[in-house]
Amino acid sequence: MAQERQEEFQQESHEQQERELQQTLSMIGHKIMVMSGKGGVGKSSVAAYLALALAKKGYKVGLMDVDLHGPSIPRLLGLKGRIEAGAEGEKAKAVEYLPNMWVISIESLMGENRDMATIWRGPLKIGVIRQFITEINWRDLDFMIMDSPPGTGDEPLTVAQTVKDAKALIVTTPQEISLADIRKSINFCRQVHMDILGIVENMSGLVCPHCGKTFDLFKARGGMVTAKKENLPLLGTLPLEPEVVDSGDSGRVDFLDNSELAYTQAFNKMVEAVIKQSEGESAAEEGRAAQGI
Repeated sequence: MAQERQEEFQQESHEQQERELQQTLSMIGHKIMVMSGKGGVGKSSVAAYLALALAKKGYKVGLMDVDLHGPSIPRLLGLKGRIEAGAEGEKAKAVEYLPNMWVISIESLMGENRDMATIWRGPLKIGVIRQFITEINWRDLDFMIMDSPPGTGDEPLTVAQTVKDAKALIVTTPQEISLADIRKSINFCRQVHMDILGIVENMSGLVCPHCGKTFDLFKARGGMVTAKKENLPLLGTLPLEPEVVDSGDSGRVDFLDNSELAYTQAFNKMVEAVIKQSEGESAAEEGRAAQGI
């Protein structure tokens, strides 16, 4: 009998969490998972700065760092706050970065020991990601940006299975070794029935500050060729920019306000493409729903 009661309790707890999960997700407009086939392509930078750019445009934005082993979001944004426990009967509060932007990352739970390793297996990681959604007061959001670790493992699979209307934004560099890996990411999305918002090519050339010539350090146009071959939108090509590298290391984001910077110009175009693609697909989905398709 004791075992049966325990199983009933676990089933009730799971069903309660599932109800809370669906209720939370229903209050979030666009869910975007930023992913890549391999590390080192600037995926977390794209996720962090995309969330910030959307917030600066007036959208209410949540940024969820589901890279549990290598969280980068707090450092990229210079995030100092911690997750606050809610009042009795209320959910916890994510770290407020702007009045209309909230962030959660496993690093925000580590206190001063930010270099502590997260040594977790799949089931625990799945549970934490679900808790990030159900146990945080996300309010009514226009966008939820989720920064996923590289590859097609537990974390992106959990997002795909849990946030069923999430769309993938895939980040690559122009070189073939990166493109080979994002082809796996594309196939992953198609196998789990996750729509792909588009591809972003990062590190797309370096403009010499002295002569103005562009050097293709990681080859060129690989993202465009892949997007065309896979029939996907190319949302943007972002150049290499030393100022962005320095800003990321120091947690500064002021370069996004420098309209003369080539990276900022390209990034703003990418943000507009993301908005257009997101809102366009939402309108199409509403139309299909109205027609009963």
